[in-house]
Amino acid sequence: MKQLIEKIKPKKKEKIEEVLTVSKTERRVLSNVPDPEKIRVQVDRRGAKDTNEPGKLEDPEYLNRIRMLSLRYMADFPVTLLTKKQRLKDGIKARAVDISSTGLLVELDSEREDIQVGQVFMIHCTIPPGTMPEGYESTVKLDATVVRCFTQEEDGYQKFMLAFEFSKPLTEYFRKKRWGYAIYISSASLFFAAAFIVLMRAESVIYFKYNMYLYLYSLIAAAFLLTRYLFGALYREVPVNLDYTPGVSIIIPCFNEEQWIHRTILSCVNQNYPIDKLEVIVVDDRSTDRSAEEIQKVIDMIHNEAERYMTRERVRMHILPENGGKRVALVKGVEMAKHDLVVFVDSDSFLEPTAIRNLVQPFQDPKMGGVAGRTDVENKFTNAITKLQTVRYYIAFRIMKAAESWFDSVTCLSGPLSCYRKELILQHSEAWLNQKFLGQPATFGDDRSMTNFILRTHRTGYQDSAICSTIVPSDMNVFLKQQMRWKRSWLRESLRASGFIWRKEPFMAIFFYIGLIVPIAAPVIVLYNLVYVPVVHLVFPGTFLMGLLLMALLMSLAHLFFRKSKLWVFGIVFCVFYELVLLWQMPVAWVTFWKSTWGTRETPQDVEARLKKEARKRNKKGFGLPF
Repeated sequence: MKQLIEKIKPKKKEKIEEVLTVSKTERRVLSNVPDPEKIRVQVDRRGAKDTNEPGKLEDPEYLNRIRMLSLRYMADFPVTLLTKKQRLKDGIKARAVDISSTGLLVELDSEREDIQVGQVFMIHCTIPPGTMPEGYESTVKLDATVVRCFTQEEDGYQKFMLAFEFSKPLTEYFRKKRWGYAIYISSASLFFAAAFIVLMRAESVIYFKYNMYLYLYSLIAAAFLLTRYLFGALYREVPVNLDYTPGVSIIIPCFNEEQWIHRTILSCVNQNYPIDKLEVIVVDDRSTDRSAEEIQKVIDMIHNEAERYMTRERVRMHILPENGGKRVALVKGVEMAKHDLVVFVDSDSFLEPTAIRNLVQPFQDPKMGGVAGRTDVENKFTNAITKLQTVRYYIAFRIMKAAESWFDSVTCLSGPLSCYRKELILQHSEAWLNQKFLGQPATFGDDRSMTNFILRTHRTGYQDSAICSTIVPSDMNVFLKQQMRWKRSWLRESLRASGFIWRKEPFMAIFFYIGLIVPIAAPVIVLYNLVYVPVVHLVFPGTFLMGLLLMALLMSLAHLFFRKSKLWVFGIVFCVFYELVLLWQMPVAWVTFWKSTWGTRETPQDVEARLKKEARKRNKKGFGLPF
């Protein structure tokens, strides 16, 4: 009987292990923060050259390039060391411990007295996905020089270690090998795919008289997508002005994020930005896990780094008296902020050290009200679900937001990383906090909602070099709930924006309204082409399927062009998945976009909905009882 109960008992779902690119821990906690006393400089890393040239140490682009070259990543993969006369099977077997663009640290099974400092080997290895940033997952055959031999003790065992310096950085090696080919192939393929789409739409004009509405939709959808890629390609970000460093307050709202909050806070403090111009405020929304303890732990660690970084004056935590939701936490943080620019950062997002310096540059324009940074996927190599999102995220920012930024009208300043003028947030805070739609509180879509308030009177922009990465859902159920929530907020806020967007630049307004109509009508168009036409007219929808494939290729090839990554093929997979699954969330969103539940976290509205659902279940069971 016990065995039978165990069989029918629902099994506990196994926790998904996230695959993250892990940088080797720096000796200094605040390694990227400018030292006000100049006791140390930032350029004391491998790969640094010409540091005596005037202005080099103050050039953010140079410092960032050196930082990227010197970043070391934790590794665990086989490496073969070959002399000039050796074949692959005769080489020395080793295992990578850490790797950077400029060198490699390996561990040998036993000490080798025949290996000396200065000796040159051919390094033969394959860098696994997730070990280094996207685009590095490839085979390497490169000369390297032994720069250090040493032993280290671990768990009572002596390990023999070899440190190598590559003959050329991996960035240069891949640029001449795989990256160069990726750019040529993707750019040529993008041109032919776009040209073929134009030819196919020209065919639509011929058949226009047979079904005016269908072919009109086809022409509009193709023109809409192609122009987005065109303006995305024309986009140029605001360059860094070394003399422009306005005061910035970073606000991190936190609710039950104990796993990632430590890294989020550290990335926000460890910015290459003047210390007297940057503060970090963490607002805990009455978390029910150990988030508050983790926040205090990392703040204490930062305070102990060094007094000269003034961390006690500019890094602090505030705990709300009761759970009020993300908007309440953000507004409280803004009220506490002492600087004129406020940056919103999600509690599972991690900033690059140059993110803030780049993010503020568009605010040199006094009419700029808000700016979004670029969000990459941090756990991209976890599984197929995160790989799909990796391509989608990049295109959504580098193409779609970049295209909107061409007209200074970005319609969503995304939650993971966005900057606003403090006065505008306070001006709209009451309306934002008390926003309702069809009588229901608007508890999600806070980024789109605030963007609408800002966009009415000011410009909004996108800065591609202001980069953060975020943890995306790796579980299908959580992912689908997130997508449904986003569709509801998109529909709600797009309807709001449609009332004023016509006052903006005319082409942008047309752009917006087409972008509103096309996704809403898409399910009907797909049903007509893939079900009605084959069943009623017995015609195979080859032209329609070819169009979908070409649209998918545009996404994948654009990702390949910019990222040079093997993940580009998941752009095609995402488009297929969208047509089969995500597209059909849109009709559900039409009739449920008034809902205020998140579905992926326990907001007060989620608790209320759960209790109602449980009550309905109890009532059903009650009616089914025998009397």
